[in-house]
Amino acid sequence: MKKTHIKIIALLSIISFFGGILTPLQAAMLQKTQTNMQIIFQPTPDVAFDQKIFVLMRIAGFKSLSTCIIKNDTIIWSKGYGYYDVSEKKQTTIDTIYVLASITKTIVGTALMQLYEQGLFDLDDDVNEFLPFELRNPNFPDDPITIRMLLSHTSSLNTNTQMQYYWFNFSGDPPFDFFPEPYLQEFLLPGGRYYDPSVWSTIYRPGERAMYANVGFDLISYLVEIVSGQPFLQYCDAHIFTPLDMKNTSFNLSVLDIEQVAIPYQRFAGRYYMINELGFIFGDYTPPEHYWRGRFYPAGGLYSTVSDLSHFLIAHMNEGVYQDTQILEKETVELMHEIQPGNNLGYGLAWMQTTISPRLTASGHAGDLYGVDTWMLYEPVNDLGVIYLSNGNPSYGLLPLRGLLIWRSLLSVLFRKEITLGERMQYMSTVTLNPFFYRSLTVPDYMLR
Repeated sequence: MKKTHIKIIALLSIISFFGGILTPLQAAMLQKTQTNMQIIFQPTPDVAFDQKIFVLMRIAGFKSLSTCIIKNDTIIWSKGYGYYDVSEKKQTTIDTIYVLASITKTIVGTALMQLYEQGLFDLDDDVNEFLPFELRNPNFPDDPITIRMLLSHTSSLNTNTQMQYYWFNFSGDPPFDFFPEPYLQEFLLPGGRYYDPSVWSTIYRPGERAMYANVGFDLISYLVEIVSGQPFLQYCDAHIFTPLDMKNTSFNLSVLDIEQVAIPYQRFAGRYYMINELGFIFGDYTPPEHYWRGRFYPAGGLYSTVSDLSHFLIAHMNEGVYQDTQILEKETVELMHEIQPGNNLGYGLAWMQTTISPRLTASGHAGDLYGVDTWMLYEPVNDLGVIYLSNGNPSYGLLPLRGLLIWRSLLSVLFRKEITLGERMQYMSTVTLNPFFYRSLTVPDYMLR
């Protein structure tokens, strides 16, 4: 094992060790007073916990972090850390708007499953019963591709590596005239203008093995349009965002308050860049502005806040219900969170199982783009949910193991935080700015690359 790997593992072990000490210590410091025979719980300052978060943020390369913890159907703790716009020194809150990246898939999948509940299709129906073109893996032309396969990444669509898929259009907000049609035909069918044969597996047949394919969720959004008879963006607004009171959530950046939108910052070789400054990585596909506006918006282009997204996660944690609004039936929610046949990725229907530690596995989704690292997870045993949205990404900053230890450590810290809160106490804070994060912390150079 390289020395770099050993050092970062050692540091994270220290963080975890102090976390184990400080968590019960903080719990013990909760002051109890009696007034009229009632016990009032008052939280002590969260300094020790905040310092753990700041250390992990610094190592990961996050300029800001917006996060919350959900118990049952309520946010029991939330906080914003750092600046989401460094030049303007804008402090982060749970209402700061971030691009969600692939967390978007859970919402797109929920939209299609709402239509499934209406009996408009079966999960094992051939998608060609609905699409206006014939979708087949040219390497296995006799094998049908089903809706279940698209939702669980087992359709034999390959993991996308084509640059033109990711950065095909930055001209503005969706909807685009060429998407979903004719683009999907031109991209997926042999002979198409944008066709690349690597989009299809040459080894695995449809249904045989999971391969993470973003374009599968572009197809799912198209199925939502076709089956519902309503434009995809309008459908999501009417059936998910409005019922769940997600007022700062949209695929259209132009309808949001741009002053509240986090700027993605990517640390590379010790320096922070906005995404439009990454020409040395993207080349001809470099974004022209410092906000993400991807053509592949159903796979990862939704903007939202921790506050809004908590409403959606609560609905999935609470058998499809947020407050008094039901967006899915209990049985449908359970089905979406079940690992599907032939799935080596732990994927259900637009949701996946993630192992955070040997004793902690949760259902949810992550989001991963340059300058973007997002997580939304639900741990059913303790009915506990965690969301974090950030404007950095350790995976692209030359950290060992692509930052794997960082996000696991951060999620572990957040899930353990509930121990100090208890079911009877709420502790909510929306803004934190600590000079420790910006000036005092000294971290070895090899962790900042």
